[in-house]
Amino acid sequence: MAMACIVGAALLLLVSGTPGLVFSRRSNYSERISVALVALAALYGVGGCVSLLLGGQAQQLVVAGYLPIGALVLRADAVAVVFLLPIFVISLCGALYGLRYWPQRQQPRNGRKLRLCYGILAGSMALVVLAADAVLFIVVWEMMAVAGYFLITTEDDKAAVRQAGYVYIVATHLGTAALLVMFILLEQMGGSLVFPAMHSLVATPLAGVVFVLALFGFGSKAGLMPLHLWLPGGHGSAPAHVSAILSGVMIKTGIYGLVRVSGFFVAPPPWWGWLLLVMGVVSAVMGVVFAIAQHDIKRLLAYHSVENIGIIAMGLGLALLGRSYHLPVLAALGLAGALLHVVNHSLFKSLLFYCAGAVIHATGTQEIDRYGGLIKTMPKTALLFVGAAVAICGLPPLNGFVSEWFIYLGFFRAVQHSSIAVTLSALLAPALALVGGLAVACFVKVFGITFLGAPRSRQAGDGHEAAALMLWPMAFIMLVCVLIGVMPVLVKALLGPALAAWGIDAVTLPQMFAHARLDAVGGCAAALLALVLLVAGGLRWQRRRHVQQRGATWGCGYQFATARIQYTASSFAELLVGMFSWGLLPHREQPRINGVLPEPTAFCSHTPDVVLDRLVLPAASRFAAACATVRHYLQHGILGIYILYMAAALALLLVVAGGW
Repeated sequence: MAMACIVGAALLLLVSGTPGLVFSRRSNYSERISVALVALAALYGVGGCVSLLLGGQAQQLVVAGYLPIGALVLRADAVAVVFLLPIFVISLCGALYGLRYWPQRQQPRNGRKLRLCYGILAGSMALVVLAADAVLFIVVWEMMAVAGYFLITTEDDKAAVRQAGYVYIVATHLGTAALLVMFILLEQMGGSLVFPAMHSLVATPLAGVVFVLALFGFGSKAGLMPLHLWLPGGHGSAPAHVSAILSGVMIKTGIYGLVRVSGFFVAPPPWWGWLLLVMGVVSAVMGVVFAIAQHDIKRLLAYHSVENIGIIAMGLGLALLGRSYHLPVLAALGLAGALLHVVNHSLFKSLLFYCAGAVIHATGTQEIDRYGGLIKTMPKTALLFVGAAVAICGLPPLNGFVSEWFIYLGFFRAVQHSSIAVTLSALLAPALALVGGLAVACFVKVFGITFLGAPRSRQAGDGHEAAALMLWPMAFIMLVCVLIGVMPVLVKALLGPALAAWGIDAVTLPQMFAHARLDAVGGCAAALLALVLLVAGGLRWQRRRHVQQRGATWGCGYQFATARIQYTASSFAELLVGMFSWGLLPHREQPRINGVLPEPTAFCSHTPDVVLDRLVLPAASRFAAACATVRHYLQHGILGIYILYMAAALALLLVVAGGW
């Protein structure tokens, strides 16, 4: 029954956008029917996931049709549920949000395409998690990739959007090519295209090749640095609710692939865990540093996805180290932190993109330097943004702290071990603390420049609060973030079966949860939340009781103060950007003051992506130029020469085949 509900929900999501193909481009009925289908799918999907957890047993469905590729196998277990729940919940929240953010009547050119591809993306993500054989996995993986491309290029009349879509489709197909080779090698090791059972394969040298291919293929989808090429441009170009599902949910399919493939092998070699740990630290630190240097609010949030994927990779790396050194509690803590952060990140990152979309909807721009003072006209959005920012920074009393708490405990557990190799991993704990501190600095910058101060543009001064249909999904996500933060014992019902399905034994689970002290963590978080609410309520009561006089802020004797005197995104982050300039390589335009009556000048900075803009794109341009040169000498337009080329190639192939 549970499996039927989950598969039915995935199929409903797949077809949820098809009503738009029947009605006119400006019809409201199609998008309402589409949202109703997404809501029905979410209801069935969440119900099926809960039923599966309560049942405690994995379920499998075999579709034995007349396909030449053989039977298709779908399987759902507790690990899959961790990834399915965000898919269903965020898909519904985004569909409701999009009714007012991207209404079809106001977007007749691309509204139907967006609804159609949104449903295909959501449904194919669910099928990716359910697929239990290589053929079905690759098919739905490609469906997900193509749907993501059309969503990223929703506004395909803009050159920057088309370029972001091109980078995405190239990156995702390079990753798919690596996955095809990986599945071929897995078939040789397991003897079947059906996925092997957990801990059923021996970690041979060939298994190392499988892991590296999986890390490249799935890491490029997840956005692990330096495989994050498509992520900043893709999230920055798509509509806000699309960016939310891409960043909050789709990139987690890459994490799902890594969790699933790494679980196939018994006692993986230690370098697997170390490689993931190092890549996770690099992604987390450099992701948040690049975020600090951004001026575009959606690109800034995109780099925070790179950061949080790095945190998840750190947890998974600890889990693999625990498996390698036969330390089950370390493996359980690392995997628990990684899986819970998958859920938490899908919540607070989606909320942040929804808040950013509300700001963009009100001001018409993504440039942070054109905001300011929006807390006066958008107080509800500002409050929700603060809550999501606290969560993403890993601060109590919200959910981001709970998942990072597991990873911190994993590092502390490594210190207690006698093996030097395991103890060395604890040296990476300060990197996680550094990431949290830098994230706080980044969101202080974003909130201060966006919501505080005076409006920096006419659009910011004319801003308006988000519509109720946009605020309700945001408020629901915020409520879930608070519940996980103050009642973390609730996650036992989700994490316990998932850890057991990955191979953590029944004896280790109580030890791990006892070590985590979730009841004490929840109690402290609840007390902190109560204190914050009490202080906020007291301040609000005091403001209502005492009449306050309002006037212009004292300008230090300067009576012509303007909004331009305020901090900009560049000036606020200049100190931190300068500290990490060795990795950011920022481009600065310094102000020049010449003469007695100087011309107006300004300071600004731009931080291109080191991997994409400074390495990949220049190398691709040089390669294209070299190919053009070769083509100039080889293509003469003479048919006889082309036949000679074909004959020479055929002769070379015959010689190679004969020698082989």
